[in-house]
Amino acid sequence: MLVNGTELERPAPPLGELLARGLETDPGAIAVVSAEDELSWEELDARAATLAAAYLELGLQPGDRIASLMPNRTALLVHYLACFRTGLVATPLNYRYTAREIDHALSVSGAAAIVAHAERDADLAGSELAGGLRLGTVRYGAPEGGAVRLEELMSGERPEAAPSAPAPGDPAAIFFTSGSTGPAKGVTHTHETLRWMMASAIDAFGLTAEDVFLPGSSMSHIGSFLWSLTTLSVGGRVVIARTFDSHEILPLLRAHRPTVLAMIPAALAALIRDHDLDPGDFESLRICRAGADKVSTELLREFAEAAGFPIDEGYGMTEVGLATLNPPSGVIKQGSIGPPIAGFSIEIRDEAGGTCGAGTVGRVWIRSRSRMQGYWQAPEATAEVVAESWLDSGDLARCDEDGYLWFFGRKKQVIVHDGSNISPLEVESALMEHAAVDLAGVVGIHDNVHGENVRAYVTLREGVPVPSSADLIVHCRDRIGYKAPEEVVVIDEMPLNPTGKIDRPALKRMAEDHLHPHG
Repeated sequence: MLVNGTELERPAPPLGELLARGLETDPGAIAVVSAEDELSWEELDARAATLAAAYLELGLQPGDRIASLMPNRTALLVHYLACFRTGLVATPLNYRYTAREIDHALSVSGAAAIVAHAERDADLAGSELAGGLRLGTVRYGAPEGGAVRLEELMSGERPEAAPSAPAPGDPAAIFFTSGSTGPAKGVTHTHETLRWMMASAIDAFGLTAEDVFLPGSSMSHIGSFLWSLTTLSVGGRVVIARTFDSHEILPLLRAHRPTVLAMIPAALAALIRDHDLDPGDFESLRICRAGADKVSTELLREFAEAAGFPIDEGYGMTEVGLATLNPPSGVIKQGSIGPPIAGFSIEIRDEAGGTCGAGTVGRVWIRSRSRMQGYWQAPEATAEVVAESWLDSGDLARCDEDGYLWFFGRKKQVIVHDGSNISPLEVESALMEHAAVDLAGVVGIHDNVHGENVRAYVTLREGVPVPSSADLIVHCRDRIGYKAPEEVVVIDEMPLNPTGKIDRPALKRMAEDHLHPHG
């Protein structure tokens, strides 16, 4: 089935001019705020211009990749804006990367320098490549003296002349995939693809200058990176969460009254279950978007009860940005990831490349002008997923008669038991409906008779009676029948990948190694 979003007339403003709307409207108004500082439009613009000039004075040149190993801070947003103005290629690294993962990203990107928080000094010292970068390390949060400090580079005098604007087809950013299906690849976006990506997000959320957006996840990943920059482009305010636990998010909700909140399901579930949560904490919101992993039925129910309105679930990927969303001003189908947003076409295809009919699970193919330029210096890997104007997501979904998509999981994660396809997401959702289950992760285990058996790993909530594995299996059978797990293992902590999703490859290794922490 082929489903098309509406057409977009134009992309978002040039990346070097993202602050123009706010500067024209009220330059003294607050553009970005966090629990520790705030910047007006004119202050944000001045810091970005100053940092852009400072980067060029360090010896960086347009086209150079500059990596960043930074937590969410206003300084990270300034860094991105400075890169866009100079033609430098922003290369964000996951802040949870180990020294080995840092080396992989630096090697793939060929970065000339890295901007890093001082609390990651030990990992940079353990890196084989960081110390040998052509232009070294720019440190943030480090003591004065010695090293080049990001704070000082942003605080100099504003230059009189602006650097030359990059061309639309020039690379603007390289994001690294989660690495769940192999070594992390560098997803390369140009100035043009990011502008189309932002235009689609503006239309999908209905963003205006009146909006206050709280992106409750890392700005080093495509999601919050996109939400932050898109909001600035329309003249809206960005609220930066330094961490994503309720102790950070709740005060921000109360102090800044955001109109839009976006979080990954695991963090949103923890927020909803916080004992200090008050129903009034969500009163300012008109949208709560959850994505990056499947939202469980239990979380959908808990949020709706607490907030009085439903979670708006969507789907996206680093290679294209946000691709689907339940329309905030239309029908929100709980459990669906929504129809394609403006600027996107999605086709559900079978393994032979034919178009699937409504209700049939198939592979998700995406067409959009926001599609990545390719994987950085990896033409063979690019050719594996890009065919003409389409991108093979590797994900499975079905489409209903109304054009809404229902996510089924990644092709490589689907469990084949006695010839039937079982989605780990469906089993996890059933488990999450049990009052004692906090998080659930499901994988397939090879079996000579059945092909694969379903094994579930769960963490339990505190203060709730501990169920037996048999109880949890029966609970699932009552809901999903033959898809219920053959075994449920309780673990102390659920492994998460660098993007905060349940790390199913780690669970698979745990299962194959016969690791049973609870006997």
